[in-house]
Amino acid sequence: MRRALLPLLFAAALLLPAGCAWLPKGGDDTQGWSARQFYNAARQALDEGDYEDAIKYYEGLEARYPYGRYAQQAQLEIAYAYYKYGEPESAVAAADRFIQLHPDHPHVDYAYYLKGLAHFNTKRNILDRFAGSPDLSDRDPQGVRAAFKAFKALVTRYPDSRYAEDARHRLNYLLNALARHDIRVAEYYFRRGAYVAVVNRCKYVIENYQRAAAVEDALGLMARAYRRMGLDRLAADTLRVLKKNFPTSPYLGHKDLRGLAAAS
Repeated sequence: MRRALLPLLFAAALLLPAGCAWLPKGGDDTQGWSARQFYNAARQALDEGDYEDAIKYYEGLEARYPYGRYAQQAQLEIAYAYYKYGEPESAVAAADRFIQLHPDHPHVDYAYYLKGLAHFNTKRNILDRFAGSPDLSDRDPQGVRAAFKAFKALVTRYPDSRYAEDARHRLNYLLNALARHDIRVAEYYFRRGAYVAVVNRCKYVIENYQRAAAVEDALGLMARAYRRMGLDRLAADTLRVLKKNFPTSPYLGHKDLRGLAAAS
């Protein structure tokens, strides 16, 4: 991931003059600074991992010089600074702002990528927390879905972007994670006898995550739910689809579905 982030920052460094030794120690004496001075100070702080100061300088640059190439670059780089500083909401807001202001910018693909990363890294454990919860209500992992949406926008609009390959890998992970989350919710409903809710949740997985491995579980759970409701014809139809797509599925021999597997 770091290799994917660095090229843009290296490209932006071309705006720097040779050497930045002039930066004040305290970093507070910015009276009379030019846009270039603000930007150079921000970049030096960013390169040194001082994200708090980098944010301060980028904000100062935008406040005093809201137009021009330095301000435009600052609007993108501050999103990265927020992301590294551990403020994902601010990173997403900055990336969104850049996308809205500069939809045709040559590096707008990076804004989409960074937006996805901010959602992905701060929310990636949310599915595990839901899965381990004793009360799986119909909660929606918004952050994970937002990451999926951002990465999907990137690979759809900019398929040749330097960030597209990494985004595709993350999309595959997110696709399977989201599908697995919905299966966990369906299993929760099944244990409590809410079979209509099981069927609805499994249908959602099948319709929206067709390439996910969890489709097998969705079909199996749906067949079991139909059987528990006494809807044997629907259970047999579902089992037939399961057998065709997953001929070695353990659901085919499940005790809930005995008598249907042979007929299907």
